[in-house]
Parts: sequence; C-alpha cells; structure tokens
Amino acid sequence: MYCSQNSSIITRAVSKDERTALLVSSLLAVWEKSVRASHRFLTEKDIENLIPAVSEAIENVEVLNVVYANDKPVGFMGTDGDRIEMLFVLPDHFGCGLGRHLTRIAIRDYGSKFVDVNEQNSDAWAFYSHIGFREFDRTETDGQGNPFPIIKMKLVK
Repeated sequence: MYCSQNSSIITRAVSKDERTALLVSSLLAVWEKSVRASHRFLTEKDIENLIPAVSEAIENVEVLNVVYANDKPVGFMGTDGDRIEMLFVLPDHFGCGLGRHLTRIAIRDYGSKFVDVNEQNSDAWAFYSHIGFREFDRTETDGQGNPFPIIKMKLVK
C-alpha cells in the first residue's frame, strides 16, 4: 500500500477539451491495473474486450475527476447526472481513502445518488454500502450485455 504522507495528492476536474490521448492512455492504465486487482472474475479476453468501451467512456463521461500523486494519475472517477459511472484507483493506493474522497466529491459537488456495481466485486459493494448506498435492483447482464450481473445501488444517507 502506498499511503505516503510525503506524496503530493491533488484532485482536479478535467474538461473534455483537456482529455488528451496521453491522459486517456494513462487513465486506461490505471483502470486496467485496478480491474486486474479487483475484478478477479474477468478473464484476460474480457479485459481486452472492455478497453475500447472504457476508453470511450473516459473521453466522453460528463464529469471526470482525476487524482494525481506527484503529478501522475493514481485514480479517477466519472459522473454523469446523478450517477457515478466509474471509479478506479491504482492497487497500490487501495485503502488510502482515495475512493472515499472521490465518492464524497461525487455526492457533494455533482449530486450523485446512484452507482452500479458488478455483483462479483464484493469489495466494491462493501465500499459503497459503507458510504451509505443500498441495493435497490439487480440485472443479469452489464451495460454491454455481458453475463456479469449488476447490483444497482442508491445513496440513502
């Protein structure tokens, strides 16, 4: 775990105009490392197949907040309307409070009340439950039609 007090951590919203190919590539690397550590139910082929959709989502999500440590992206969150659409942190930064920090920004600054979580990702379900989200629905497939059940959660605090 890399929760160093010596690193310079900043979070900033990145406009669509600022989402360069280099930034998107860096965030895809964060996503991939995070997914490999947290989404153990995905195969290598699943991950490879998701890359184009994730890249497009990073480029086009309404609001994108990026966490930088020593000027390098270590986490990011995308929101759209009242939904958290994506939240990923490098595994070295799991447990350091970055996910909670980003979620607070989503709730406070963007009015986020909803999030979808892969059913097989029990750590994400526990994380959002701890913050105050509760399950209200479930689907058998994800947004791309893959056979990964989704738990739909709503903030109740």
